Amino acid sequence: MIAKVYSAIPDGYDGKVVDVEADSSKSLPAFNIVGMASKTVSEARERVRLAITNSGFVFPAKKVTVNLAPAELTKDGSHLDLPIALAVLALSGQVNKSHLENKAFVGELSLDGSTRPVRGIINITEAAYKAGFSQIYLPIENYAQASLLNHKIEVIGVKSLTELILHLCGAQKIIPPKLAAAQVSHSNVVKNTRIYKKQIADPDIDLNVVENTLIDNGILLDHIQGQELAKRALVIALAGHHHMLLSGPPGSGKTMLAKAGLNLLPYLNHKEQLEVTKIHNLISPTGVIAKRRPFRSPHHTASHTALIGGGPAAIPGEISLAHNGVLFLDELPEFSRPTIEALRQPLEDKTININRINHHAVYPANFLLVATMNPCPCGYLNCPDRACTCSAKQIENYRHKISGPIIDRIDLTIKVRRASQIKIFSPQKEYTREHRIAKSLIKRALLTQRKRYCNPLLYNGSLSGAQIKQYIKLSSPAEKLLDQATDTLKLSFRSHLKVIRVAQTIADLDNTNQVEPTHISEALSLRQKI
Repeated sequence: MIAKVYSAIPDGYDGKVVDVEADSSKSLPAFNIVGMASKTVSEARERVRLAITNSGFVFPAKKVTVNLAPAELTKDGSHLDLPIALAVLALSGQVNKSHLENKAFVGELSLDGSTRPVRGIINITEAAYKAGFSQIYLPIENYAQASLLNHKIEVIGVKSLTELILHLCGAQKIIPPKLAAAQVSHSNVVKNTRIYKKQIADPDIDLNVVENTLIDNGILLDHIQGQELAKRALVIALAGHHHMLLSGPPGSGKTMLAKAGLNLLPYLNHKEQLEVTKIHNLISPTGVIAKRRPFRSPHHTASHTALIGGGPAAIPGEISLAHNGVLFLDELPEFSRPTIEALRQPLEDKTININRINHHAVYPANFLLVATMNPCPCGYLNCPDRACTCSAKQIENYRHKISGPIIDRIDLTIKVRRASQIKIFSPQKEYTREHRIAKSLIKRALLTQRKRYCNPLLYNGSLSGAQIKQYIKLSSPAEKLLDQATDTLKLSFRSHLKVIRVAQTIADLDNTNQVEPTHISEALSLRQKI
């Protein structure tokens, strides 16, 4: 008689339900797995056999065949170890088949029968919920991440095959663990808050509304002396989710500016937590729940696939791992031109389509691009204190790596000058004042956008043309100034819209309801020719 157990596997950004069917026949003992199983799944035969025997159960001395349906779906990974073991035990009568009805099971098994975490657990849990299952049993290390779905389906974390069997037969119920241990500790937040306990009075900013800042890399805006225009551009970029390119000589603080931006961003909300955790869990089967916004900084030698995503299994790349966070591309022209050009569609659509022979996946890629570059290969073109050693041809080839369409998709392009030595070593009056005020402004601007659009995932920088007409109000002088600038500067339609988006963010930072000429002027000044 056939035994059937239900499971699921990740499939791109979604999941697919898999039926694990087991049958036996009187023949020489054998254990076969069929149904488009990869080598990892085929190796489950030995893991499952030893996990069953080491857990105190008996592996049937028959020819056992396990079918993974649908057969046309490629199965990869160790997700099906646990359901395969249950199917074998149900087949041999050691588990009551009725105890497996309307339930899904997933997990890797160790040789001693204990469970190990698997990747893509949120995809799997969502697939089980959509398929109508009432419960899903999974490794205890994956319990916290699966619970982010807010109990749409009952999630039960198991430590071992023995514990699961005892629970199913009613001998010993599994008690749900406390999620507190799985959450990111905020002790460092409290510690840093004590250090910065001093309140800074400002008539326009209420610093009490600024959430506590967890300093990961220790870089604040106050650490960067000078560069007032670049810091202002960084605040605007973060407040409205605008892509930014910084150009300047070595040592001008471009990288520090980008890393300071990480500590200015607010924490992820629940929906963003779910999305970020879901994507990152497709790469690594850790049980960590994302709290901070991702900051991805791939090296310029990263391959096209590493940045965009792909490979035989169509896995997500850096642009998807930076979803809801920052993608920092240091020394942008050093990346290969095809890799840079591949950013065109994700920058516009906020998603990436990956097509392979056996896989098709659509991953979110709503990231904030912060890129840096030198003005020339040696880095000292037009530098007042050092001569450039590059030829005109070298400079042309260097800049040619960044095409016009890519520049057109970047909202803010800023030239960064080297700060003087006197400015660098000048004493500071308020060590965290500038950073805290900037964080407060960004938070207020983001709250304004959330109220305006009634969508926590929609920013000024993401508005379509139709949404700009619906939501953004330009005063008559501002509209006239923009039309004149469009004709004089020969702005493309895309650049025209980007100026409006940036101007709206500046207006939000100023806490005004209408875009004025000063906002348009500042937005235009932040599109410098690189």
